[in-house]
Amino acid sequence: MSSSSARLRRALVPFAAAVALLTTAASSSAAAAEQCGSIITAPLAPPVAADDPCPSTDPVVCRIRVLPMDQKVEAQRTRMSYHRLLEDMHRTAADMRAAGASEEEVARELVDMRNQAKEITRAGMTPQEVRILEERNIAKYGNPLGPTADQLYAKYGSWEKVSDASMRTSYAVDRELSLEYRPCPV
Repeated sequence: MSSSSARLRRALVPFAAAVALLTTAASSSAAAAEQCGSIITAPLAPPVAADDPCPSTDPVVCRIRVLPMDQKVEAQRTRMSYHRLLEDMHRTAADMRAAGASEEEVARELVDMRNQAKEITRAGMTPQEVRILEERNIAKYGNPLGPTADQLYAKYGSWEKVSDASMRTSYAVDRELSLEYRPCPV
């Protein structure tokens, strides 16, 4: 091998390695950006003592913090099921809009779907867990499942905002369960 081809080869090998590394990094970034739905962000935190002060004002978060690990795992699975139901809502909204439904019709359907999703999700919870959620919602909205479409309209002033609100998830609860919810493209 000539000295010039050896020099060229020594120069190309690091260059090829750098291109391969950049390509791998770019495809990893693209894959991460494409993830949607329930994303597990970290291992679940171990339970804390029941008398440990809770940093959250949300009683659901405070309850999750003290759950034994097996119950936390089950709560995380339940939350992921709830996120899948939210995905159904995104598809329903897109389909209804494509079919020419009014934004009020879409919003009312989404609020109904969200309440149904809550009922489905709560079916896998203990009576005590359901009671905590229902007490919070009765105190806040006068309804064990949460706000009605009309209450949300009164709060937000537009049906588009009601639709958006009905498809949100609690960041604090998701974070406590080491989850992040990212809506999937429809």
